[in-house]
Amino acid sequence: MAAAKSNTNWFAIWVSAAVVVVLVVLGGVVVFLNNQATAPGATPASNNTFDAETGAIAIGDGKDTVSIFVDFLCPVCKSFEDQFGEGLEAAAASGEITLEYHPIAILDRFSQGTEYSSRSAGAAVCVAESDPDKYLDFAKVLFENQPEENTPGLTTEELASFASQVGADKAASCITDETYRKYGVSQASKHEIKGTPTVEINGTRLDLQKPADLKKLTDIVG
Repeated sequence: MAAAKSNTNWFAIWVSAAVVVVLVVLGGVVVFLNNQATAPGATPASNNTFDAETGAIAIGDGKDTVSIFVDFLCPVCKSFEDQFGEGLEAAAASGEITLEYHPIAILDRFSQGTEYSSRSAGAAVCVAESDPDKYLDFAKVLFENQPEENTPGLTTEELASFASQVGADKAASCITDETYRKYGVSQASKHEIKGTPTVEINGTRLDLQKPADLKKLTDIVG
């Protein structure tokens, strides 16, 4: 009896194997790109004013701690600073509170792909790391020159020039290199910030839409 003729289609088998290999490679690339996108980036160094772990830039040494989480593209953050910033700084200077600022980034989607929120938060961290006593001056300049949402925002070079303008020259190269571009997003995620400004007193998050919580803040600023 004659042996049965083989009907194995080796060409189809090799094509299928090649497709599997390509899909595995593409899957690896996707995982790599996702990891790159969500990686926390470079970690700044802490100093007596700046805690790189919590992202807090502290002013004063009062018993009660008031923490403010800000996005420099956020128009409500600018209004908050215009209304409460001076009073909070005065309370910190008098020893009544420890005032903590946290530059974070949650509004990158409103800067036409330039990630202005991330870049400005990263620039503020550069200043906090190298010239912490200039942070408040730098933050005020950022708010004074705040771009409108849904625009490209300020360039990185402009951010660096603002640092030099307030005397934080040591931060300039850190800003132009965008060393801490990812830091603001990672801190926003770490602290579960959904909107800005977010305000905490001694770790308790306030709802400034509630009169009782708003009074806790206004009692501090006088």
